[in-house]
Amino acid sequence: MKLTLRVWRQRNADAPGAMSTYDVDGISSDMSFLEMLDVLNEQLILSGEDPVAFDHDCREGICGACSLVINGDAHGPERTTTCQLHMRSFRDGDTIDIEPWRAAAFPVIKDLVVDRSAFDRIIQAGGYVTAPTGSAPEAHATPVPKADADFAFEHAECIGCGACVAACPNGAAMLFTSAKVNHLNVLPQGAPERETRVLDMVAQMDAEGFGGCTLTGECATACPKGIPLVSITGMNKEWLRAARRVAKR
Repeated sequence: MKLTLRVWRQRNADAPGAMSTYDVDGISSDMSFLEMLDVLNEQLILSGEDPVAFDHDCREGICGACSLVINGDAHGPERTTTCQLHMRSFRDGDTIDIEPWRAAAFPVIKDLVVDRSAFDRIIQAGGYVTAPTGSAPEAHATPVPKADADFAFEHAECIGCGACVAACPNGAAMLFTSAKVNHLNVLPQGAPERETRVLDMVAQMDAEGFGGCTLTGECATACPKGIPLVSITGMNKEWLRAARRVAKR
């Protein structure tokens, strides 16, 4: 395939950015989107130009490092991570716009790379358990109802890629935060911090400058792991419950 790529180029966080146009040829439909960018970068390096900076790591849809807005969609036209998006989703002769995540809390570092450390600080605020676990316990030592286990596993699938923030018209991080809150709060190991966890993580989310949630649902649509929108309403209930109990003390 021969493609025209319109790529966001920005030297650093303080420099102005702009879309630059490149032509790439010989792209196989079996290539992943990141492999196509590798071809572009090889072409740029051979011509003495600066390669396009973009985030990647495992390239298996697990780590959440890859983060591109492709033709206006977080991760592109398929519900998957950018690294698992293949070029068969495009046609010969297509023009593809490639941009970084757009959110005030995700400042651009260079080109397509953004700083997502705001997510790390939300996790640090309460996304952990303090109960001593020691070695792996016997599987049935702490009974967990199947519905709760399924709920926890569903939310633990979040890979923290940030597509929910990039897709949200408000730049909200409620889906990410709710996934991290809910998958711990529903389990007995997470019970000791149940109240402080949701209050502290939501407070940190607000402090990072993410937008307010209006439940438009774009976050859940873009999520490559299928975290449901009801995760947010579940966290809202947890927050109200915790706030009321703290107010009574």
